[in-house]
Amino acid sequence: MMLRPDEGSELAMSPAERIPNEETGAARDNHVVRGITFMIGATVMFAISNALSKWIVAIYPVGEVMFTRSLTSLIVCSAFMLPVTGLSVFATKRARDHIARGVSQSISQTFTVLAFSMMPLAGAIAINFSAPLFSGLISVLWLKERAGAARWGTLLVGFIGVLIVVKPGADSFQLGALFALANAVMYGSVTVAVRGMSKTESANTLLMWQMVTLAVFHSFLLVFGFRWPTPQHAVLLISSGVANAAAQYLWTKALHAAPATAVSPFYYFLLVWSLALGFLVWGDVPTISLLVGSGIVVASGLFLLYREAQRETASAAAPKAPKTMAVRNA
Repeated sequence: MMLRPDEGSELAMSPAERIPNEETGAARDNHVVRGITFMIGATVMFAISNALSKWIVAIYPVGEVMFTRSLTSLIVCSAFMLPVTGLSVFATKRARDHIARGVSQSISQTFTVLAFSMMPLAGAIAINFSAPLFSGLISVLWLKERAGAARWGTLLVGFIGVLIVVKPGADSFQLGALFALANAVMYGSVTVAVRGMSKTESANTLLMWQMVTLAVFHSFLLVFGFRWPTPQHAVLLISSGVANAAAQYLWTKALHAAPATAVSPFYYFLLVWSLALGFLVWGDVPTISLLVGSGIVVASGLFLLYREAQRETASAAAPKAPKTMAVRNA
């Protein structure tokens, strides 16, 4: 049976997300804790994919790494999703928006891998952490989302932690750092785009259009070079794509479940996993400033998680007094 484009599947849509009419948006906005959980899971997968990409891009052309990763991600997502949804998952009235989003994200991901090839993994990730500040600003200006003092405070405190990590100075704007900063701006815009599109598009549709457009646009990078990988390196390339597919799915689900200003601070957890992988794989010993900055961003994320969990619990337990009172007064 062919599904309507707004139905989605059990794989990517929760019952609350399938509630019809105007209550859908309100129900989705209340799933902040669920969105945060998805985002933390995405950071683990992103860290693994990033580490594999950094390892392999030192041996193979960046275009080959990006295309192989994107193609593998597309194959993995298609294998799990298409048997459930069919080709109707691609049905949309916003094809132009999907393509624009795909172009933006393909450029963003390429900038990230270029940064990884030129500087330590944790350093590039730290610079990328200015992205939530961009997404928070854009979401308020573009999507008219309300950002309370706690959310804005968390974003600002997290950004201070990033500044401690990066230690801005004369040597901060090297080529690798510029690529990382460019990715941060692109990521911020993509975050807001996904949040805006999630009002009309299912998570399945967002994900599959993203995977297809990334694979298509990254294929153009093959003109800059290609080498047949060894069997061992092919495993690394494919593993990076599998991890990236899982990360993209969880990331899209996070933004589909909650406002960008609520889940974006938890992208900071990517720095923790990157620090661990950088030390274990490349022997990068974290500096004091890196540890202090990481502690600040993680603490800010945990504070927001506690606050949002408390608010969601209180909201669920509160009686629906206003609606009852309105009936009685009538």
